[in-house]
Amino acid sequence: MKIFTFNVNGVRAAIKKGLIEWLEEEKPDILCLQEIKLSETELVEDLFTALGFNCFWYPAQKRGYSGVAILTKIKPELVEYGINVEKFDFEGRVITAHFKNFSLVCAYFPSGTTGNIRQDLKMEFLGDIETYITKVKTRTKNIILCGDVNICHTEIDIHNPKSNKNSSGFLPEERAWVGSFLDMGFIDTFRQFNKDPHHYSWWSYRAGSRGKNLGWRIDYLFVSKEMEDTLRNAQIHPEINMSDHCPVSLELKE
Repeated sequence: MKIFTFNVNGVRAAIKKGLIEWLEEEKPDILCLQEIKLSETELVEDLFTALGFNCFWYPAQKRGYSGVAILTKIKPELVEYGINVEKFDFEGRVITAHFKNFSLVCAYFPSGTTGNIRQDLKMEFLGDIETYITKVKTRTKNIILCGDVNICHTEIDIHNPKSNKNSSGFLPEERAWVGSFLDMGFIDTFRQFNKDPHHYSWWSYRAGSRGKNLGWRIDYLFVSKEMEDTLRNAQIHPEINMSDHCPVSLELKE
């Protein structure tokens, strides 16, 4: 089974840059999207259903902003929208698909780069998503949490840790949250297979950052430790250039 997570920075923009053709070639079983930036999802759904996907969209109430989706060729038993926290559900931050053998949570964590108010909101979200995952654990111990987390965990996850030590996305309290989340019994799947530096999933549009590989690793596929034996591979795909992010993938044994 092949699962991808991808912040597309606008699903229609990504379609124009080759998203559908890439999916035809890559053939993922499940695709999780963040920042779809589309309320009228019926405008694009036929493109995905033609590839065999069941489509579950959770756009933000604000037009052209945020929003997440799970597109899956494996029909889920249940899909849940939001985490029952109005301020985050209004922004379309989290969607969950419950399958027979695991639950998959697709999340778009808030960014704190626009000021203190949003940074405080981001920290609040970290607590609320942790509470939500604890709730999901009451249904199944096999959990995948994927998406744009907007946090680099360690120094090798960011191109210049010293100059970014006070930057949102690399603050000590944010990094500590990732550590505590892993301590809850989760695995950072990419790091399970690759311990090397210079692997990033997001690059600024400024100063030719992507060409110079001056990036941040902020997109993750976490799995609960109960699923460790099912892990086959995990990768970042910087060669796929349809967004300021690139896709991240996980392969599970059948």
